[in-house]
Amino acid sequence: MANVCWVYLVLAVCFGLFVNTLSQGDSDSDTVTAVYIVTLKQAPAVHHFEEELRRKGYQGFHHGVASGRLNRFHKPRNNSRSHQNSSSYFSRVHDSILRRALRGEKYLKLYSYHYLINGFAVLVTPEQVGKLSRRREVANVVLDFSVRTATTHTPQFLGLPKGAWSQEGGYETAGEGIVIGFIDTGIDPTHPSFADDASEHSYPVPAHFSGICEVTRDFPSGSCNRKLVGARHFAASAITRGIFNSSQDYASPFDGDGHGTHTASVAAGNHGIPVVVAGHHFGNASGMAPHSHIAVYKALYKSFGGFAADVVAGIDQAAQDGVDIISLSITPNRRPPGIATFFNPIDMALLSAVKAGIFVVQAAGNTGPSPKSMSSFSPWIFTIGAASHDRAYSNSIILGNNVTIPGVGLGPGTDKDETYTLISALHALCNDTTLADDMYVGECQDSSNFNPELIEGNLLICSYSIRFVLGLSTIKRAVQTAKNVSAAGVVFYMDPFVIGFQLNPTPLEMPGIIIPSPDDSKILLQYYNSSLERDGLTKKIVRFGAVASISGGLKANYSVSAPKVMYYSARGPDPEDSFLDDADIMKPNLIAPGNLIWAAWSSLGTDSVEFQGESFAIMSGTSMAAPHIAGLAALIKQKFPHFSPAAIASALSTTASLYDKSGGPIMAQRAYTNPDLNQSPATPFDMGSGFVNATSALDPGLILDSTHDDYMSFLCGINGSGPVVLNYTGQNCWVYNSTIGSADLNLPSITIAKLNQSKTVKRSVTNIAGNETYKVGWSAPYGVSMKVSPTHFFIGTGEKQVLTIIFNATMINTSASFGRIGLFGNQGHNINIPLSVIVKFSYNRTDG
Repeated sequence: MANVCWVYLVLAVCFGLFVNTLSQGDSDSDTVTAVYIVTLKQAPAVHHFEEELRRKGYQGFHHGVASGRLNRFHKPRNNSRSHQNSSSYFSRVHDSILRRALRGEKYLKLYSYHYLINGFAVLVTPEQVGKLSRRREVANVVLDFSVRTATTHTPQFLGLPKGAWSQEGGYETAGEGIVIGFIDTGIDPTHPSFADDASEHSYPVPAHFSGICEVTRDFPSGSCNRKLVGARHFAASAITRGIFNSSQDYASPFDGDGHGTHTASVAAGNHGIPVVVAGHHFGNASGMAPHSHIAVYKALYKSFGGFAADVVAGIDQAAQDGVDIISLSITPNRRPPGIATFFNPIDMALLSAVKAGIFVVQAAGNTGPSPKSMSSFSPWIFTIGAASHDRAYSNSIILGNNVTIPGVGLGPGTDKDETYTLISALHALCNDTTLADDMYVGECQDSSNFNPELIEGNLLICSYSIRFVLGLSTIKRAVQTAKNVSAAGVVFYMDPFVIGFQLNPTPLEMPGIIIPSPDDSKILLQYYNSSLERDGLTKKIVRFGAVASISGGLKANYSVSAPKVMYYSARGPDPEDSFLDDADIMKPNLIAPGNLIWAAWSSLGTDSVEFQGESFAIMSGTSMAAPHIAGLAALIKQKFPHFSPAAIASALSTTASLYDKSGGPIMAQRAYTNPDLNQSPATPFDMGSGFVNATSALDPGLILDSTHDDYMSFLCGINGSGPVVLNYTGQNCWVYNSTIGSADLNLPSITIAKLNQSKTVKRSVTNIAGNETYKVGWSAPYGVSMKVSPTHFFIGTGEKQVLTIIFNATMINTSASFGRIGLFGNQGHNINIPLSVIVKFSYNRTDG
């Protein structure tokens, strides 16, 4: 067998033989293998293509204004033959380096990366890592690491039907021609949300996209179409670890989890698809950009999550294929080590993607609400937190003593004006069933344990324990038990040991309710037990006196105050390094709907056991928020095809809303338990620039643009970063005449982690609208005085204006404080730039 086992379908077999070979002989730690990502000093293909265009006289784009005739996607694309040739060339170079470095030793190359980064993923021993590191061609060797996964009404809540969609010709053309690439758990191609015949307006073929559709038994020929234009999967790193389960994870782009199908449909699912779950109709679904195209790069899996080597391979392929937007609803399992969080294989690959003109959206992570819980770090990545929207589903049970207890459950109510007897599962056992036989019998998982004559026509009370959270017991099985014994409905009370668990609405095929509060559950049980009549001698129950009715949870309530930042949404400030030093970069960038989002679900999805077998699911998380922005970015890209990724980010940021539906400040939940009782006004470290305003983002007036060179100057400005920048990018920092601090990046926000007496920063705005006169106003962060100049200015179409902002500390304070700069145009454009200052020193510090 050759040293390099390159045929993907036999990778698992190859790995088994490889490990057996390595395990012979010495059992020293030097023979323990692991996956490493190796980057080389030679520039990747995308840099060569850029140089080729420059030699031919193309100039690129600056500040949203096209110059020359470079294609409208701001990068060289659709050169499939060139891509294939370069791929083959780079792969041969990688093989040659491995052969020369490891001379006859066993190793396993998993991927050759060539488009965004020049390198490869390889399974080797620590001793072999040393040999590779010493090769003059090798720039960097990084141990692979794990990653994890972080609608019917949200288009209306975001104002799309009468706003952004109507401006560009309606939903039937919204996002047309734009390809969104999803790095996720795959997709179910049979879902109607991804059909190309759901609209009378046919889908065009995106000429700039050159991706392919894998064909496997799980993903047969014909799975792709003009809507779903590409699909691949990447699992080499997982397979080498021996944790890939082909029966659960599917060695194909097919989604065995559900997460990827859900996120893809949030961003780009077809318009008007009926949402039917558990036999109930919950409206019609639509993605944010329903006529955009979808390309899937599966790198995450149900049973284990994913690994950076596979994710980078997916990102590299997506960029080579020609996607316009990359949506990442995934985050690393740990904060990247090293001198700065920005230096990790995923973020650096995404930097090259941004250089190639691709807008990158990433979920902030579900690790909130504590400060510095952010899992998305770099300024070239647009990071999205999760907010509520104004639709909620409420359910309640009305007890016979006129006490109403709130709960959840997407099921019908009992017959109106009728009450039903309550019977606990523990009091309705068959004669031959006892708690000693089954201590979990109260969870109603097996109908054979119960006396149907006793339960028929009554409400069955079941317990909801930690076993439901772990998936050992399910609502579906309990509901089936209730149906089998002819119960009128089912009531779940929360086990007192399940503390602080937040329960999403769950589909119920019969009248039912889940009481999520242990305290409310006690009220139910106290009423039930006090209403029992027992025989004076035997103490056996002779009468069940408690009665109740269930209101039902199928009808949505639209009266709640929204949006608000959800408790789980990760918070800033952005950690710059593993020592938790703060970066001068605001994260998150924006918030978007992420709570209780209806979207498509894989027919074989297992991520949520309660939605197994359903075609839609309601999910919550920053994973659901990020694709909202990916879809809205497609609308901006459609209207402004020449926009750089930074320009798209600026349009979304500066137009964001600071207020909720009622006109009050957006609130942020501050605690995991009882989050609605623990909330306060949101800060930029909770919500970034604010809540996305889809319509205004299509007419931002002014934009703040940044280039790849700006990001490189920023990276080179990090103390001691020169060798690391060279390792990852192949570029020397001395090429950049000057470096800049992160506060000086031309971002649509300003964050200063340490204000030592005074600091001056500048921001440059470019007018993409008509001639306009702007007035400048600001509110200074507490403990800071500030001045912005000019205080008013006229700016013509295509012109630039530099704003100079001077910050002065007026006290010594280590608590973050916040302010804003507002630019108010006489033609109706309003620009919002949030300010954050953390540590403040009001005097010059000196060292003795």
